[in-house]
Amino acid sequence: MSYAIIGFGEIGQTLAKAFARKGIEVSVATTRGPESFASVAAAIGPTIIPKTLAEAVKADIIFLAVRYGSHPDVAKVLPTWEGKTIVDVTNAYGVPLEELGGQPSAKVVAQAFADSKVVKGFNHLVAAVLEQDPAVHGGRRVVFLASDDDGAAAEVGTLAERLGFAPITLGGLSEGGLLVQAHGNSWGQLIFKDLVKFS
Repeated sequence: MSYAIIGFGEIGQTLAKAFARKGIEVSVATTRGPESFASVAAAIGPTIIPKTLAEAVKADIIFLAVRYGSHPDVAKVLPTWEGKTIVDVTNAYGVPLEELGGQPSAKVVAQAFADSKVVKGFNHLVAAVLEQDPAVHGGRRVVFLASDDDGAAAEVGTLAERLGFAPITLGGLSEGGLLVQAHGNSWGQLIFKDLVKFS
């Protein structure tokens, strides 16, 4: 199984640190060439591999950590996303509901990445919290996942556990997904809730 992070701003770098902490290799890419962020990647760790966007999207599981609204540009990179799992880490705060056609933002992202399996996840915590060690007082920090594909949610859940988190699946994108998405100028009920799960 191969992994990539598209977008290398605050959240992209935070996700990269989670992979580096566990020594798991992940490709990172932006719309700019890899030389523009290679030194930042190297500072995070040797398992963080800068690549071009075209190279990075060859991964099996792809974290979409770009600004919401930039996802159509990424979606154009491949003619089809069949067989790929997209982890939608974007937040559509401030995007008018009409612009989303009354749908959850993850549904809009899923339409852009035709034929892929989309999992909403890793987006409910601010970067400063997400980048902390997920082992907390003998428990594990919770990440919420939502998907219309149970297999994809399970796959991303397994990765979340490898990264040290405690995944909790909320159901489909239109049900549980709404709990971790912005709606216009308001946030879903689980956004910013920093929870720890104890075995």
